[in-house]
This record gives sequence, C-alpha cells and structure tokens, in this order.
Amino acid sequence: MSESEQPTLSDDRQEVLDAADVAWDVETDVLVAGAGGTGLVAALAACENPDLTVTVLEKAPEPGGNTSLSTGMIPAAGTHLQEEKGIEETPADMARDILEKNHYEADEELVHHLARESVNLIHWLVDDWGVNLHLVDDFKYPKHSEFRMHAPVGNNGANLVAELVELLEARENVELLTNAPVTKLVAEDGAVAGVVAGDRREEYIAAAKVILATDGFGGNRRMIREYCDEEIEEALYFGSDGNTGDGIRFGADLGGDLAYMDSYQGHATVARDTGALSTYAIVMNGGILVNEDGERFGDESAGYSEFAVDVLRQPGGVAYEIFDERIFEKLTGQFDDFDEAVELGAYTEAETVAELCAVFDVDADRAEASLEAYNAAVEAGEPDEVGREDGVHTLSPPYYGTRVTGALFHTQGGLVVDEDARVLREDGSAVENLYAGGGVANGVSGHGAGGYLSGNGLTAALGFGRLAGIHARESLTE
Repeated sequence: MSESEQPTLSDDRQEVLDAADVAWDVETDVLVAGAGGTGLVAALAACENPDLTVTVLEKAPEPGGNTSLSTGMIPAAGTHLQEEKGIEETPADMARDILEKNHYEADEELVHHLARESVNLIHWLVDDWGVNLHLVDDFKYPKHSEFRMHAPVGNNGANLVAELVELLEARENVELLTNAPVTKLVAEDGAVAGVVAGDRREEYIAAAKVILATDGFGGNRRMIREYCDEEIEEALYFGSDGNTGDGIRFGADLGGDLAYMDSYQGHATVARDTGALSTYAIVMNGGILVNEDGERFGDESAGYSEFAVDVLRQPGGVAYEIFDERIFEKLTGQFDDFDEAVELGAYTEAETVAELCAVFDVDADRAEASLEAYNAAVEAGEPDEVGREDGVHTLSPPYYGTRVTGALFHTQGGLVVDEDARVLREDGSAVENLYAGGGVANGVSGHGAGGYLSGNGLTAALGFGRLAGIHARESLTE
C-alpha cells in the first residue's frame, strides 16, 4: 500500500458495519484480530475453557508482529525466577521505574495494575504453559533499578512467538489463520457482534467477543505525521509492516476514546549499512556513541528510545557506536540479534580508535579524546562529560564499531482501555464485547519517545492480552 493510500482517523471511512446488513458465514466465541504477542497470549488465555472456540486471524503470512522483532524480554516484579536469584522486589518498584521514566505522564493506576499483573503473567506462562523464560541478571537496561527482564531462549522474541504458536496449535478449540486480515468490525446497537475478514474474498464472522491485537500505526506514515514528533517522521521504520493502525481506527469508529497518540518507541542503534539491529546491550555493557566529529552528544544510558531522537539530530542522522572485545565476547551467543548482526558484517574491528575512525571517516583525535574521557570517568567512579554514570568497565583495544541511525519501532498510544482491557468511550462506558491490547491500546510510556522504559511494549502487549483473554473467557462462562 502506497503512503497516499494509507488510511488515517481523519479520513471519511466506514470501519464498522451494521449487523442488520450482514449475513454471517461462520461464527466463533472469541475472535482475536492479530497474532503478535498480544493476540497469541489473549488466545491462550481464552482457550483455557475447552468449550469455547477461539479464532485468531493474522493479516501477515506469519504470526509474530513486533514481538518477533523484539528481544522478547518481559519485565516483571516479584517472580519466583527473581527469588531464585536472591532478588526481592515488589510490583510497586517496577511501577515507580516506569512512572519516573515517563515523568508521571502515564495513567498511574493503569501502570500499577499492569505491574501487579506482571508477576501473574510470568508465572502463568512459565508454570501453567511451560514457556521457556529465564531471568537476565548480568546487566540492567536503562533506568531499571533491578534485574526484572524475563527473556526467551536467545533473548529473541521470535523464539517466544514460536512457543506460543506451538501451544495454540496443539489446542483443538483454537484456529489460527494467516493471510487473513480483519478489515472491519460489525456491531449491533453499539455492541460488537463480529468482524469482516479476508483480502481477496470477504467473510463475515460472528463473534461473541472480539479482541483487537493488530498493534499500532508505526507502518502508517500518514498517521505518524499526524500524531508523532517531527524528528521521527522520516526515520527508518524497523517494525512489522502490518502495523497500520487498523484496530485503532476500528475502535475509534465505534466511539472508543484515544490517548497518548504521540507516544512511540524509537531505537538508537540500528546498523545503517546492513540494516541489522545493533542490540543496546552493547551500550549497557559499556559501549559509547560519537558523531562524525568524534564527539559524544548525550547520555546513552537515558535509553534507546529517547536516544534515538538524539542520534537523528546528528549530521546525516547517524552516529558511530564504539565498544571493545570484552563486550563482543560477552554478547556472542547470548543475543540472537547480536549474532545475526555479526554474520551480516555489521561490525568493524580495529586495534586503535584511529583505525576504526578511518573506516567511518570520523574525526579520530576527538573520538580518542572522547573515549579517554569516558574511561577516566569510569576509573574515577564519576559522571562523565555527558552525565553518564553507569560505567563499570573501561574500553580497551581491540575495538569494534558500526555506523548507526535512529529508527521507529512501534507506537505506544491508542484506544483507552480499563483494567480488563475493555475498550472505553470518552464517558467511561465500555464498548460492549470489544477488547484491545498492545499497540492498539493506550500504553504506559506517557508522551513522545522519552517516556519509554525498556520492556514497556511487552508489558502492555502481553499484560493486556492475557487480561482480555481471561475476561472474554470468564464472561462467556458465567
């Protein structure tokens, strides 16, 4: 779809049909639109009643969405995986970190609710369903006060998706279809009654409950220009192509309220020459970024989303990541993203900073001075010239580097939902039978890019997905 054809909320489009004008082709109990993290978890929660039929429709050729493109790391506080490592913290600690990162601009009640539910989510996935998750306890992502990232094998979201899909395919009451986009909702007197689905041939599917899990609008440039920062409008898009705002438009056409539509997650270190993601674990283990003048231009530990804008503001919208062999060896075999970037030739090795800078045409003298200043601050245990104070190890030869740019990963605003992920109107009433999660729903990152704390996306995606599936299931079996 060309940019001019991409729909926005301001277009005069009919996103909802009247049930009186529809002849149903098939029916299901719970219809899940989208098979990313939100949709897969929602379906898993809903199908726990074997008497209910659950249908998952994904418009892409494969399930996964943005979750497949992520590290798959789920923040949670108070889990037994933490306790086994001697870590004691409460959901309130996690909520505080989220709110401090977004300067208390997010819905505080919703943040605390999702933080409390995070432990239930992890225990449910691991203990009830046998999903393979481990606690990442060798480094902390920016602004996390504790080790709370629960990650799949290879720290790779695609592995998490594969496990969830396998679990659903083993359930007799679940049908998961790809290349099957939901194109409209169907409602009766304001209550959702089903959907229209299909690309080449439309099918009308009656459903007692509909869960919108089509993610946000990162792949819709018209909507990005309408709602997000100017700096990110033309940035490289690193999310799923299917994220074109469909669910948000469907829900809004039924009167669903919207919030935080300017919120998004950026990423500061996408390797410019290969298109590979250069995992931010490089930075959090001591890597630094300089511009073409060899100068640091901000505190990298502020976070990869916030720092993406700083990178885009540099000449040419690029920066240069510098790290050393200690970091290279530590991440090898630990992060699938890192291994893939290495295989693609994203990183250049050199014995000196000057040799590295010669490859990228960066001012070597200033880059060497920047690195020396960083090392001196680490050795002194003091904040460096840009205010960064998380340094533990100095950088030493041999060095590695790559040219990076800032990118847009996904949006964080959308339909307002309650604690059960039900879509709400402006007056606070629920749109009957309709749920939303992940990028379709308002997230917990406040406004812009700066409020995003690592893991916020999956906190809302999987958290709301599970809550929606539970409420849909229980409301149909009362």
